[in-house]
Amino acid sequence: MSDPTTTRLAPIDRSSFEPAYLQLANILSHAIATGQYRAGDQLPTEAELRAVYDVSPMTVRRAINLLIDCGAVVTTRGRGTFVKPLRLAAATFELREFHDLLDDPRVEARVLEARVRPAVGRTAAGLDVPEGTRVVSIRRLLRRGEEPLFYHRESLVYDPQRPTVETELGVTALRDLFEGGAGVGPKHGELIIHASVLTDEEAHHVERPAGSAALVLEHLFYGYDDRPMSWGRFVCRGDLLQFRAHIGLPTPAAARPARGRKREGRR
Repeated sequence: MSDPTTTRLAPIDRSSFEPAYLQLANILSHAIATGQYRAGDQLPTEAELRAVYDVSPMTVRRAINLLIDCGAVVTTRGRGTFVKPLRLAAATFELREFHDLLDDPRVEARVLEARVRPAVGRTAAGLDVPEGTRVVSIRRLLRRGEEPLFYHRESLVYDPQRPTVETELGVTALRDLFEGGAGVGPKHGELIIHASVLTDEEAHHVERPAGSAALVLEHLFYGYDDRPMSWGRFVCRGDLLQFRAHIGLPTPAAARPARGRKREGRR
């Protein structure tokens, strides 16, 4: 006999082109988002979902796996599937505003300096090379029209077989710095975001007082040999970017009560 709560769930539309497992995942996700199942509640068992929806075990498992992947539920062997509570530590922050700048055709990168120099300190450590190794050092200013956005310092492993300096001098779009628009792009990378204050050099270029709050996006890119190829940092004023994260499952728009709307028939 199935759990009576499953009878309150929406049905699967057999005429839909949407696969049954995806429909079932959306049905359960909607039930969680609207509070039918809350943090710590157990979802219907596999047997109950199969009985109510007349679907295969594989369909149920694929639906549950989708909910696990999006962080909505957790499955415990021998006990069942449970709705997860909100965990701030698991929040994934979106770089939406930075992404928008990548696509903004008004944002241009201007090279201020490019030369070969010996790697020392953090540069040598970031690129995982011995101190004194020759690297290409580049300074850029990224502007949107007359507005300075980022001061960018980057060091790349020097390869005499590749025209690195000439290639980097050809980069004028922000996105090309990440995607290798003027050459071979990286295979993968890491971004570290942290707060700081503007040094005299950085403050001069972003036109803010030295010591003002700053946001730093430090990057380390790896080549196809999985060795570091580029290390650097974008520095901007502290109020330029905001990073947002959504935790839990938001209530679907169709199920939310309307705000500021008068209910008809009531005066």
